[in-house]
Order: sequence, then structure tokens, then C-alpha cells
Amino acid sequence: MNSVSTNNEHISPIHKKAIEILTLSSQISNYLVPDLANIQSNGFEDPNIYFTGDIVQQSNSLVPEIVQAESKYFSEERHQHLLSISHLTNVLDKNCDRLELINSNGKEFLPLLRKELKKFRKLQHIWMLTL
Repeated sequence: MNSVSTNNEHISPIHKKAIEILTLSSQISNYLVPDLANIQSNGFEDPNIYFTGDIVQQSNSLVPEIVQAESKYFSEERHQHLLSISHLTNVLDKNCDRLELINSNGKEFLPLLRKELKKFRKLQHIWMLTL
């Protein structure tokens, strides 16, 4: 996981929200993994375990994309990072869909992540207009 500066007053609200999403995704993943790590009766592992890692990886990728978008001078370069951020949030949402179908009490926390993603998208829209 990336280390986060303790000097939070210099980062944008969308950057802060991305860090919150990463923290929440990591906690949800840590909660779900033990339920999904058991070998199934057919001798195979639950394929949904990979979605827990995916939400962490995708959440972890948001912050660097935000930093890159904010640091680019030309709009074409910023646009590439903005597209990447949109793609990451869409895939995160899709993986939440997949994880909501699993047999675990931990899936009750996924609506919290969806709520934060919704807030992130609102911030993202405003942020994109200001870049």
C-alpha cells in the first residue's frame, strides 16, 4: 500500500476520498478473504476470492492517477488519466456487484463502499471541470 503523507491540507478532496476508498476496500477485502479462502467441496478454491484483491488493486490505482492528472500541464495528458479514473471506478463498481453475490456476512459492508464510490463520482465530476 502506498504511504500517505500526514500533511493532508494540501491534497484535493477527490484525493482524500480515493484514500478513504482504498482504506475501506482493504478492510472489506481482509474481512472477506477468510470466508472465501476455504477449499470448496469440489476441491477448488472459490473464484470470487480474486475480486477481493481486485477491489484493493483498483482502489490503490486511483490515487496515482489523480496525482498524475493534477500534475499534467496539457489537457490531452490529463484526459488520459481522467479516462483511467473513470474506468477504475466503473470496474470497482462491477466487482462490488460480483462480491455482493458471495456467501459471506462481509458482503454487508459492500454498500458502504458503493456509497463512497457514489460520493467519489460526484467529486470527480466537479474536479474534472476544475482541471
